[in-house]
Amino acid sequence: MNPLKLTASAVAVAAVSATAAAARDQVQVAGSSTVLPYASIVAEAFGENFDFPTPVVESGGSSAGLKRFCEGVGENTIDIANASRAIREKEIKACADAGVTDIIEVRIGYDGIVFASQLNGPEFTAFEPADWFKALAAKVPNEAGEIVDNPNMTWADVNADLPAEEILTFIPGTKHGTREVFEEKVLLQGCEDTGAMEAFTASGMSEDDAEAACMAVRTDGKSVDIDGDYTETLARIDSNTNGVGVFGLAFYENNTDKLKVATMSGVEPSTETIASGEYPVSRPLYFYIKKAHIGVIPGLKEFAEFFVSDDIAGPDGPLSNYGLVSDPELADTQAVVADEKTMGNAM
Repeated sequence: MNPLKLTASAVAVAAVSATAAAARDQVQVAGSSTVLPYASIVAEAFGENFDFPTPVVESGGSSAGLKRFCEGVGENTIDIANASRAIREKEIKACADAGVTDIIEVRIGYDGIVFASQLNGPEFTAFEPADWFKALAAKVPNEAGEIVDNPNMTWADVNADLPAEEILTFIPGTKHGTREVFEEKVLLQGCEDTGAMEAFTASGMSEDDAEAACMAVRTDGKSVDIDGDYTETLARIDSNTNGVGVFGLAFYENNTDKLKVATMSGVEPSTETIASGEYPVSRPLYFYIKKAHIGVIPGLKEFAEFFVSDDIAGPDGPLSNYGLVSDPELADTQAVVADEKTMGNAM
């Protein structure tokens, strides 16, 4: 292998073209749009530094990637699924039912979910989880404790300190791992902070139904699901002055010429505040390897080892320049990949 080369193209966050491999000597990856820029950087650097073809990296969302991953074993199925959340039990079962029984879970680091708007638009610069719950919840309790349709039309209706602009948000669609984190760490937290959770249960809802009500999003146009990647969210923000979008930190940091970011609970998102745990909306990022493909698909293990190497995923590696917060337990992850330890056998 040549000394590590990271050319301008290798560190460009533009994704590798989502085209089918001409021959199955290429590693094939699909999944999270959050992990996409990191995987694309690593794929290009891998192709330039190893005697293997550059892996093909596609987006589509965590759920979509894991669904493809769990279709079975063989050259007509992908080798790696990127995910901005942990694989779910029902997905593990779907994998097993299709013969994908040995899965290696690889945690590559951490990322934050940020809330950004047009650079020169309204002053959406400080949010609390309660603001987002009151803005987007399908149902809210009124002053009498009755559960009613959300009446809030402007951000000032939600919080007098926010601009009196029509609520318009662009949030990840339900197939994206980012959506799950947004629901649990923002909407559910806001529901609890406002007392709405207590009001829901007081109205006769079970705890599970109350949680579901906390995370149910209104469908009157104030919130728009984005099923594509963050570039689609950015395009919506570009054409809507009062729009506020949900992005990964890495994407925002590469678009600071177009977007301004808001604090959450008084904390500005950055690699430092995510690493310290101070920023409240962060999550681990993963990729999943089909162990049955190691030794069959050329370069698969080598790519995975390269991805989590100190030179790439460490605190001084190129991924840190694009918002990835290095995992303090990266050495353990490296051992998992080197030893091909599957889920349930990683201890």
